Amino acid sequence: MTYSYQIQGVTLRTGDILCNTDGQSEILAGEFWRLLGRLLPGVVDHIVLYLGPEGRCIEAGPLGVITFDVQNHTWDAQKMMPARGMLVDSLYGIARPLEALALAPDKEEQVRQDIARYCLAQVGKPYNLNFFNCETEDGFYCSQLAYKAFQRHGINLNTNVGIINLPGTNQIIFPQEIWDACPNRQLFPRILKGSQP
Repeated sequence: MTYSYQIQGVTLRTGDILCNTDGQSEILAGEFWRLLGRLLPGVVDHIVLYLGPEGRCIEAGPLGVITFDVQNHTWDAQKMMPARGMLVDSLYGIARPLEALALAPDKEEQVRQDIARYCLAQVGKPYNLNFFNCETEDGFYCSQLAYKAFQRHGINLNTNVGIINLPGTNQIIFPQEIWDACPNRQLFPRILKGSQP
């Protein structure tokens, strides 16, 4: 079964990709992640996949591959920090690679379910620090997890779109290239401090 859920007023469906910017200035841990994010090209530094039900998401981060819940339709990075290994990020946009394919509804349902199954089967695997090895399934970095889940269905998220191609870096799946190459994407509305969805 596939699910849908709203986060900050934007509807996500199983298999949609949350594209995030590392860091928040309100807390020290947020500044650490912001500095790390500056090492990556572009504004999108981290990828999270929405699975459902409710606000369940999956990511490859400091704790390896984990699931976590977005409560009350609100992305509150500070509240989610303990579950996410102190990772702090802000919503940037949602990428929907499947919508560009115009699949029949039953086929799209199957693909979304398989993406969720594949991702859930990776829970507990370590973080992949070898960014040049995007084909391994022994460990994952954030955008590599999305890449491998979609690759099973002939969707290549390693496009190098929007990325300066330096020698040897074409094997790295950057979060920014997933955002830049996706024809169906939506920015999250700017979230004002203290506002509710």
